[in-house]
Amino acid sequence: MAAVLIALALVASACGASADGKAAGDPPSSGGSGGAASSPASSAQTQTRDITVRIGYQKYGTINILKADGALDKKLAEQGIKIEWTEFPGGPQLLEALNVGSIDIGHTGEAPPVFAQAAGAPLVYLAHEPASPKSEGILVPKDSPIQSVADLKGKKVALNKGSNVHYLLVKLLEKAGVDYKDIDTVFLPPADGRAAFESGNVDAWVIWDPFLAAAQTATGGRLLADGTDLVSNHEYYLASRSFAEKYPDVIDTLLKEADTIDAWAKANQKELAELLSPQLGIDVPSLELAAGRRQYGVLPIDQPVIDAQQKIADAFHDLKLIPTAININEAVIAAKK
Repeated sequence: MAAVLIALALVASACGASADGKAAGDPPSSGGSGGAASSPASSAQTQTRDITVRIGYQKYGTINILKADGALDKKLAEQGIKIEWTEFPGGPQLLEALNVGSIDIGHTGEAPPVFAQAAGAPLVYLAHEPASPKSEGILVPKDSPIQSVADLKGKKVALNKGSNVHYLLVKLLEKAGVDYKDIDTVFLPPADGRAAFESGNVDAWVIWDPFLAAAQTATGGRLLADGTDLVSNHEYYLASRSFAEKYPDVIDTLLKEADTIDAWAKANQKELAELLSPQLGIDVPSLELAAGRRQYGVLPIDQPVIDAQQKIADAFHDLKLIPTAININEAVIAAKK
């Protein structure tokens, strides 16, 4: 059911207009609450009722834009649905909250749901954003003697354990011929990673936007490598299985609003940076840099993206970073015939 609704939402949003006739490129304040009319099958579910949907978000991605814009809050409020927003420093922390039942929906990169599924989290994939390999990378100080990934051998490298950049590091080391065990990994969330990087307590920092862009702008840090030609760096929309199965209409609304705001963000990157800057506490130039490196649009979960996730899961299992092999297909809700 959820997969069918997602497909319908994507078809509706592809026409480039919201429900009130505004073009997808209009500013959020004048056209950001688009979406097609409810189908007869879902109209009964979208009647006004008093529930709260708990959404986890991070300092990046489309859900972050939805929160800043307020369009999703308004759209769900029409149905008597409130949103409880909770910020997390990274995907692993967000999915731990989903695992223990503290949130219903969230967004992360590719690696966190792999670790979470291996830990038994009852998550399901809802949709994904296009690949954005330039939105994550390895940063070294501007005067660092490190000139290549191969030079990281024996060095201290900071990263958020279980995050997207964990897989990026694995692939970059593999390409450079450096064994994962030959570097000293220091697991730190973004704020602590930035502090360790600036103080010189680590030699390199593997991080994603907008933290990557902010550090480049503020410190002049040098980008040693990004994910180009190595990783996809998709952003995933995820939910607890019980919530997705009980409230497919809420999922439908969220994905339609995400696709609408993405179309606006792609066409208005300076305005996007200005919208997010007060919420994130990051300067506009850094957010513009980050906005220009990512891709936009909400896409359905299909077999190629499932296979790509399976490849990541298998790589982590081979490195003994997750304790057991997992099947990504088990975290996908099959379309009902």
